[in-house]
Amino acid sequence: MKAFVDPDLCTGCELCVDVCPEVFTMQGDVAVAIEDAVPDDSEDCAQDAADQCPVEAISIE
Repeated sequence: MKAFVDPDLCTGCELCVDVCPEVFTMQGDVAVAIEDAVPDDSEDCAQDAADQCPVEAISIE
């Protein structure tokens, strides 16, 4: 599983970082996902972050 954040959609609200800091971090004013595959034990929180993103900037593949 990989997580991606669309920087053009991200508003920098930091919700994903609060929900799943193992996968998401802030880079300036936008969130970014780790470059590696999402660790197995973080898949649920990564999906929760994507589901809760108010602007749907996160995609999970």
